Amino acid sequence: MASHNYFVYITTNPKRTTLYTGVTNDLPRRLREHFMNCGNPSTFAGKYFCYNLVYYERHTQVEHAIAREKEIKRWSRSKKEALIYSFNPFWKVLNQEVQDE
Repeated sequence: MASHNYFVYITTNPKRTTLYTGVTNDLPRRLREHFMNCGNPSTFAGKYFCYNLVYYERHTQVEHAIAREKEIKRWSRSKKEALIYSFNPFWKVLNQEVQDE
């Protein structure tokens, strides 16, 4: 059976005032799409300029990734921040790191 990659991720805007949680099977492509949508009021991430990756986790089954995304989306802002800090304590922008993989 082939191995699959699905990513649950959190992006933020440059001022870190808004968080966006999503799921994708191609994280570098999805991050480029978020960047290209900057300022687009028809998408949440675009409207709030959420294109800086600060957290991600890999799953091999799409059902698990979708369930995890839904779980995180229900969390409070402070719980999401704690998750980000546990993975990325300085909220370093990880976009380039993911693009280079």
